[in-house]
Formats: sequence, structure tokens, C-alpha cells
Amino acid sequence: MDRYQAMLTLVRVVETGSFSAAARQLNVGQPAVSKTIAQLEGRLQVSLLIRSTHGLTPTEAGQRFYERAKTALQEADEAELAARGAGAGLSGCLRVSAATTFARLHIIPLLPHFLEHHPELEIDVILDDRVIDLVAEGVDISLRMGALPDSSAVARKLATGGRSVFATPSYLARVGEPLAPADLAEHETIIYSQLSNMWSFRRDGAVASVTVSGRLRVSAAEGLRAAVLADMGLTIGSDWMFMPELASGAVKRVLTDWKLPPIDLWAVFPAGRMASAKARQFASFVEGAMTGSYSGEA
Repeated sequence: MDRYQAMLTLVRVVETGSFSAAARQLNVGQPAVSKTIAQLEGRLQVSLLIRSTHGLTPTEAGQRFYERAKTALQEADEAELAARGAGAGLSGCLRVSAATTFARLHIIPLLPHFLEHHPELEIDVILDDRVIDLVAEGVDISLRMGALPDSSAVARKLATGGRSVFATPSYLARVGEPLAPADLAEHETIIYSQLSNMWSFRRDGAVASVTVSGRLRVSAAEGLRAAVLADMGLTIGSDWMFMPELASGAVKRVLTDWKLPPIDLWAVFPAGRMASAKARQFASFVEGAMTGSYSGEA
């Protein structure tokens, strides 16, 4: 039995949910797919798939085999690319995960240029402010900001950005501008539910911490931006989040004499396997764009 073909067949069956769909992708007959899976189960002495009304689903052993087999196939593809010197001509599909607002403002506008340099490449962008399971979702690279919750993650820091307190001129004209962190207690603040509502500031070695409150909590940065732009209050965020509005004057920073801890942008790769050439090159592309060192090469 061809072990590579067996792994490829099992991966296609799990991902498509049927023998017939896998057969079409592999350009073979359905009996060949069924025979390969039967031989693989016989060799391993375990059941890999369960038939249900929803199609074929992997058993616990099948899921473990699928995850390892998919990784092995990806690494085999990367080995071939490396041997051929094909790293400069990326191909296939690159799955990227990123927070919605950050991707909309800073990543998606860059994609036309990246794709222009790699005409055989496709990019699948998963927009989610939450931390997702990269292996389970089949993600090649995730762009994350802030502290990494998983210390075992394979990560590369791409850039460091400032953080500020933001409000619209209209809101400040109506309520007044805070002059010290303690003044925030008198303001309506928009709370990002994925972060703490205790904000800590530094100035000349002094530390000031304040617990803010507000009537609106949002779970995604898009909601945070929309609420600030609707003059509902002030909030804390990365300078990247409000970059267009800072440039136009639609939003301004307050408490600029006080400093907030900076925020890091990371490229995170799935644990347990080598980062693909596509993912590494995309990380370098984003790093260049965010740090101003982008030279026009993708």
C-alpha cells in the first residue's frame, strides 16, 4: 500500500465527508477510495471513519490520523518546494486568520499587491477577534495582537504599536477632555470585553491605574470603533485601530502626557509543524508593511 496515497485519500475523505467527493478530487473511482481506506484500516487495526446520516465522520483514531497525515502532507509539499527552489513562486491556498478590524484596515488593502506577485496563490482570510485553534481550522498563519495566551505557540513578532485613549472632538466638546487618568471615572467609556477594564498609565516613573466603567460593552473592535465614532464615549485601543480617523481628525488622542503599554503584533504558526513557505513569506510581507520597511517586493 502506498502510504502517501493512503494519507492523501483519508485527508480528502475527512475534508469532503464522502468517498465520492474525495474520488472526484483525487481523479479516481469511488471503489479505489473505498479500497484504500479499507486497506489503511486493516493495516492500522482501527476504525477510522463512521457512516452517519450526515456522511462520513472520523472516529477519535481517525481524527488523530487525519491531523498528523495532513501535517505530513503539507511538510512533504514544502520539502518539494524547497528542493525546487520554488519559494519565490508561491502557489496553492494560504489560510490567514486575523482580527476583523485590523485585517480590514491594514491587511486586506495589501492583498492585491501580494497576489499580483504570486499569481498561482489563493488566500483564504478568516476574520475573527477571538483566538481560534489553528490546527483544527487548518490555518497557516494567524495575525494576533497583545500577549499570546499559549506559551507553546510558534510565533514571530512583526511590529510594535502604540496604544492611546481615543474620543471624537464632538464628544470632548460636549463632556470635556480628561486631563489625568483619574478624570476617566467621570466619563462614559466603551469597554472592549476581551480586555480588562483596568487601565494603567505611566508618566515620569509614576503609575496611575483606573478602573473604568460604561453602559456599553462590545466583543469586537468593529463595535468599539463604531461606538467611538458615534460620539458615545472614549475608549482605549491600538493606534492601528483608529489610524484613518487620526489622520483625518475625526478622532483624537487624549491624555497624551500619559503612556500606555505598547502592543505587539505577532505572526503565530500552528504548533507541531514547520511553518510553510507561504506563511513565512506572508509574515515578512506584513512585517515590512507595518514597520515601514516594505520595499515593494512581496
